[in-house]
Amino acid sequence: KRLTTWFETVLHVLQVLLIFAKEDNQSDGFWWACDRAGYRCSVARTPESALECFLDKHQEIIVIDHRNSRYFDAEDICRSADQEETSVLPLLNAGFDRQFMENSSITACYNELVQIEHGEVRSQFKLRACDAVFTALDCCQEAIEITSEDHVIQYVNPAFERMMGYQKGELIGKELTELPKSDKNCADLLDTINTFIKKGKEWQGVSYARRKSGDSIQQHVKITPVTVNSVEALLDAFLVFCFVFTEPHSLKCKNRRKDSTDVKSITSQSSDAPSLQTRRYSSMARIHSMTIEAPITKVINIINAAQENSPITVAEALDRVLEILRTTELYSPQLGTKDEDPHTSDLVGGLMTVSKISKDEITTANMNLSHSHLSVPNTINDVPPCIAQLLENEESWDFNIFELEAVTNKRPLVYLGLKIFARFAVSEFLNCSEATLRAWLQVIEANYHSSNSYHNSTHAADVLHATAFFLGKERVKGSLDHLDEVAALIAATIHDVDHPGRTNSFLCNAGSELAVLYNDTAVLESHHTALAFQLTTKDSKCNIFKNIDRNHYRTLRQAIIDMVLATEMTKHFEHVNKFVNSINKPMSEGSNCECTANITNFPDNQTLIKRMMIKCADVANPCRPLELCIEWAGRISEEYFAQTDEEKRQGLPVVMPVFDRNTCSIPKSQISFIDYFITDMFDAWDAFAHLPVLMQHLANNYKHWKTLDELKCKSLRLPSENN
Repeated sequence: KRLTTWFETVLHVLQVLLIFAKEDNQSDGFWWACDRAGYRCSVARTPESALECFLDKHQEIIVIDHRNSRYFDAEDICRSADQEETSVLPLLNAGFDRQFMENSSITACYNELVQIEHGEVRSQFKLRACDAVFTALDCCQEAIEITSEDHVIQYVNPAFERMMGYQKGELIGKELTELPKSDKNCADLLDTINTFIKKGKEWQGVSYARRKSGDSIQQHVKITPVTVNSVEALLDAFLVFCFVFTEPHSLKCKNRRKDSTDVKSITSQSSDAPSLQTRRYSSMARIHSMTIEAPITKVINIINAAQENSPITVAEALDRVLEILRTTELYSPQLGTKDEDPHTSDLVGGLMTVSKISKDEITTANMNLSHSHLSVPNTINDVPPCIAQLLENEESWDFNIFELEAVTNKRPLVYLGLKIFARFAVSEFLNCSEATLRAWLQVIEANYHSSNSYHNSTHAADVLHATAFFLGKERVKGSLDHLDEVAALIAATIHDVDHPGRTNSFLCNAGSELAVLYNDTAVLESHHTALAFQLTTKDSKCNIFKNIDRNHYRTLRQAIIDMVLATEMTKHFEHVNKFVNSINKPMSEGSNCECTANITNFPDNQTLIKRMMIKCADVANPCRPLELCIEWAGRISEEYFAQTDEEKRQGLPVVMPVFDRNTCSIPKSQISFIDYFITDMFDAWDAFAHLPVLMQHLANNYKHWKTLDELKCKSLRLPSENN
């Protein structure tokens, strides 16, 4: 039973018990934090149900709501549990209890639970694992002796005591050289063994030892070095050498993998029903001998190896590194509490996490995402002079998309798309007529919602304009081929088609059909690409892909999908960090154009460039001229206000509480967005593409929002500027 417990801790899924008298935002926060961390979670509403649940499952983490003691007393619950399980009160008395101040943020709850897991819970796992390992050693029929690096005996099992005639108390703490030896060459033998051990190799051979009674016996000995990756160094490298003394016929295992424990010898004679254990161990052996490893596993193994001969301070620092590497969100910065920066927390919660429903009665969203009434594309005649005049300036970063929106009656995407696509010879690459391209642009624009204040075809046209601007930069142009350019322009055009004006979190909370269809994962981004290809291929009149080679189509399609999915914010930091480490840093270390070309010509790096380009184009509003930046800030704020209003009406969780139209500070929200998402990303993109105009606009706009915030102004402008 104890040996089984060790395997359960290795593959263990943490069990959490939430004891809350009633459901509220705090209990929901812990519930979804457990879901995010992959823990199994149970909820109890009364002391009786809490005790019953605990005795049934023995959870590792128990969260007790102590905000209102009239429902139940936390200490009484602990005492009740302790009558059956002695682990609760000793932990409390030892200082393992934690006080969590009320904070319903899923991120805050998640961080708290993960800290507990990596602290107290894993310590308990190690203690249980230690108990299990030594129980197995005690049951082993082969004689086992464990020593430190300088040959001081730390453990012998009962089989060793029976073989040699000594008791544990006579051996533990003594050096091997203090014991009587029959082998005349004992010192030389230890030197040989030491040579093997220092190289991390196992030693096998024959030696002679003297029993306590004085008799000499011949031993077949196998000595295995126990390293940091061997059963957690038998719990933090407390054990160094493992000596297994066997009779000749018991020495079966010849080809053990380096640095592994000899599990087979430990269990060879200790069980009356060995078949299940044998199958389990052979499965583990196959897993550990696999040559296919994830890169992060290789990194962790390298660090583990480096710890062995490192000074204690370095080893402790590497321990911390390993803790960080073993987390699931390697690229996402950890925020402080919601009280410290609610605007940033809400932006992260709304854009980077998938909140889930906490009220059972809400099952569907009251949203109409039907596409059955699309207008038939019309033929576009010659561009009117007023529009043509505006489009003459479309290659400039300061191009005013809102003027184009006004003169085209909220249909800027078709007109701007025709101009940009012609400039990049998209029709020629796709081998399609201009009429087909016009029809396609009309269909795509018709499926953007003009009722959205932000996510409409004007935003799509703005992202298309930014993408075309970036493609004109020398270094970007030199890194991508014509197919990449076409893919980028198409991706920018379709990247938000049929956006409902609500975030992914809202759709998941509302149980919308789209969220169900895409399993709460990149819901909108998956929908945008799927719908765009459906609209394109269902009608020959607008199928811009109908004449291209099948292989070209597949490559183009994959590039478009990859770019649109890159606009989903949950992987924002992953994309930016990969770009910095794969593109920026190697280029900064190179000194010539040939070096730059070599870096950017790798297919994987070209993919990173395209992702970074569309990400920057998608959120380039803070880098536009001030008046355009202010207009975009007002539009996105209005869309978030409308979402908050609807969440309140439907009784859904409010994803971004700071975006309440009655209390929100737009300058603060813009400052947080720039600080958290924009600055680092555009610094990296500017280092690659050289964009001094954008960076100057960004600095000016940030100063504008800071000035408003310092003056306690919550609107887009000072009141005097609005008059």
